[in-house]
Amino acid sequence: MDFKDYYSALGVAKAASEDEVRKAYRKLARRYHPDVSKEADAEARMREVNEAYDVLRDKDKRAAYDALAEQMANGPQPGATGQGFSPPPGWDQGFDFRRGGGTASPGGPADDADFSEFFSSLFGAAQRRQTQQRTARMRGDDQHAAIDIDLPGALRGGTHTLQLQALEIDAQGEPKVVQRTLEVRIPPGVRPGQLIRLAGQGLPGHGGEPAGDLFLEVRIVPDARWRVQGHDITMRLPVTPSEAALGAQVRVALPNGDAVEVGVPAGSRAGRKLRLKERGFPGKQPGHVYLELEIALPPADSAAARAAYEALAQASTAFDPRASMGERA
Repeated sequence: MDFKDYYSALGVAKAASEDEVRKAYRKLARRYHPDVSKEADAEARMREVNEAYDVLRDKDKRAAYDALAEQMANGPQPGATGQGFSPPPGWDQGFDFRRGGGTASPGGPADDADFSEFFSSLFGAAQRRQTQQRTARMRGDDQHAAIDIDLPGALRGGTHTLQLQALEIDAQGEPKVVQRTLEVRIPPGVRPGQLIRLAGQGLPGHGGEPAGDLFLEVRIVPDARWRVQGHDITMRLPVTPSEAALGAQVRVALPNGDAVEVGVPAGSRAGRKLRLKERGFPGKQPGHVYLELEIALPPADSAAARAAYEALAQASTAFDPRASMGERA
C-alpha cells in the first residue's frame, strides 16, 4: 500500500489552520456528496475527502501523521517493505486518538473500515486500543445535503418541507439508514449556493456530546420565465408591436409576488432591457431586476386583425427589416 497525502486530498497546505481545513472539507463535501454530486467518481472521492478530514481535523491524529510523514521525508521509509509502506511498531506512542472516528459514520473505533487500508494500518488498532481505556466523547459530525427552492420561494422565504435519508445509530450501536422529514425555515433572499445551517441536525454525538449540524446548499429550480445572475434577476417581458413602437405602461408581476407598473419607451426593440433598480435579491448591495423585451405578434385570425396588418404594411413600405443583411434580392 502507498503512503497517502491527506493535505493534497483536501487541497490545503501543510500549515493550514483548523478553519482552513474545515472550509476545504465543506467545499469538497458539497462537490462530491452523493446527494449533490453528479460526477462519476463522487462516492470514491467523498471517501477520500472524509478520510483526510478525519485525520487533519484531529490535533493528535494530525500530529502523529505529520511526524510519520517527516520521518519518511528525512530518510528511509519506516516500515517499508517489498509491498510498499507499513507503519513501524510503536509509531503512535505519545499521541491520543480519543477524538477519532470516521466522518462517514460515527461508529467509534470500527470506523476505519469505512476508509482505506492505509488509514486502518495507522489509526485502527491504536484507536481501538485507546478506546478500550475510556468512554469516547465526541461531538457528532456535520452533514451536507441540497435543497431545491423555486425563485419566488427563495425571495420571499418561508417554510420548506425536506425529506432526507440519514445515518443513525440504533440502541445496539449499529448504523442504520432512516428517512427524516424536516421543516426548514428559508430566510428571505437566500441565493444559489448559499448554505442554510440547521444546528444539531447532523449525526449524533457520543458520550453526551451534542449532535453535529446539517448544512443545506440552496439550489434554485430552473424556470424559463427568469434567470438568476448573482444578485440580479432577468425576466422576459412580452410586449405588442404597438406597445414597443408607441410606448406604453404595462403591469408586471415580479417573482417575489409584487406587481409594478413599468414604462416601455417608444421605439423599443426586442432585446432591450429595462432596469428595476434594487428589486432583485436583497443584501448590502441589492440586486436589480432586468426586463428583457420580446415582441409578441397578435395573430391575424380575424378580418379586423388582417385589415390592421394590411394597413400597417401599406404605411411602412419604406421600412426594410432585412436592410442590415445586404442588398435586396
